[in-house]
Amino acid sequence: MELHIVIKGRKDLANQLYDQLRHNIESGRLASGVQLPPSRLLAVQLGVSRKTISDAYSRLTYENFLVGKRGSGTFVNSLATAQSRQQETCDLASAAVLEKWQNLELGLRHPTGEETRRGDFIGGAVSHSHFPAGEWRRCIQHALRQLAKTPGLYSQTQGLEVLRKAIAGHIAFARGVRCMADDVVVCNGAQQALDLICRVLTEPGCCVAMEEPGYRPARLLFSAQGARVVGVPVDALGLQVDAIPDDARFIYVTPSHQMPLGMPMSMSRRQALLDKARRIGAIIIEDDYDSEFRYEGQPTDSLQSMDRHGIVAYVGTFSKTLLPELRLGYAVLPSAIHAAVIKARQLTDWHTSTLNQWALAKFIDDGLLQKHIRRCHGVYVGRRQRILERLKTDLAPWFEAIPATAGFHMALWCKVPLDVERLIRQARQHDVGIYSLAPYYQSTPDRAGIYLGFGAIETLDIDPALDRLRDLLQTF
Repeated sequence: MELHIVIKGRKDLANQLYDQLRHNIESGRLASGVQLPPSRLLAVQLGVSRKTISDAYSRLTYENFLVGKRGSGTFVNSLATAQSRQQETCDLASAAVLEKWQNLELGLRHPTGEETRRGDFIGGAVSHSHFPAGEWRRCIQHALRQLAKTPGLYSQTQGLEVLRKAIAGHIAFARGVRCMADDVVVCNGAQQALDLICRVLTEPGCCVAMEEPGYRPARLLFSAQGARVVGVPVDALGLQVDAIPDDARFIYVTPSHQMPLGMPMSMSRRQALLDKARRIGAIIIEDDYDSEFRYEGQPTDSLQSMDRHGIVAYVGTFSKTLLPELRLGYAVLPSAIHAAVIKARQLTDWHTSTLNQWALAKFIDDGLLQKHIRRCHGVYVGRRQRILERLKTDLAPWFEAIPATAGFHMALWCKVPLDVERLIRQARQHDVGIYSLAPYYQSTPDRAGIYLGFGAIETLDIDPALDRLRDLLQTF
């Protein structure tokens, strides 16, 4: 790749080169540590003498913009200060829209490695230590062999057929979902599936109903696309169906493991929800994000398996069973919205990486996914039980667990008045990460609570972290 330098005329060549290189370094276009072409090669590229290049390099080296490393070459000096390019500003017609996006408070970012606490009860994450790296590596090698046989063109927007068949078989076996491969669309995580469904169903100002409290990233996504999001209260039986507005375009629910409180939706409420959606002409989005991990009680059918009128879009993810970084999810779509979602997907990013698709199909077909889920289930059972035991003993004065039968997080109500935000800040100073339930509400919650994830924290770190939390609570 050639360095972008423009030589004008045949005069003052060394100064021309010097000025452009210095400007590129100061503006940040040439980043710290970037290696410049050897003087002989750059001279050939620009059609100038090698001495011209050497003179410019020498001057920039003397001024500490460049540094020469014996046997390696010439590099942009890390001590050179990059200055932001100054651009004239103007009033944009889209200023109001830009301001809305710039002021959007996401709060969705997971911590980096440097920010991670050993006693972090973060939700929606799993431990790398349980990821079957060796088995996944063999599946990736299989995927590379499959890619070598292809002509190198864009792939199917809805996903590779072999993966869609594998997903359909897996969720039929594990969750009772009624579908064929043609109903499945492979996505970059569940969040993209939600985005695509929302994209084809909403118009600015239209009504979307979801649980209150509910999954915050979904609420922010729906609002960002112009929907008027109405929170529908939940109780011990799940979503209060009677409170769903009659003008809702779609209804977003997490019936198997309510996000974030954790209770499953009762069968009577599920049937009532299907009846209500059919009556008002709404699509139901069923987000079945972590129900593979069930610990007690009888298994419940997915809402989609009860649907007889094609109104439920079932959304799932492999972020909770494998790794979030893989960005693999899917949607099982009713025929009414299937074609529209496929077209929206093609306009968005065409398709998910075929390398990971081939690998995941192999991983599922070889029984490795079920094996991995069983292995993780055994780990999560122990972690969950340990937290529950502590909540019944030394943490009992402050918290009570909200009953939940699945997933790898639990929600706790505060039994006494607590400044939860202050508790969270002080816990972080003691290397403990806990999280408030408040961000999951559209309005101020009636009751304070916290959220503990146990997918990423190591089992041996749970008790020391809870010990520090207990000691901190005793000082409140």
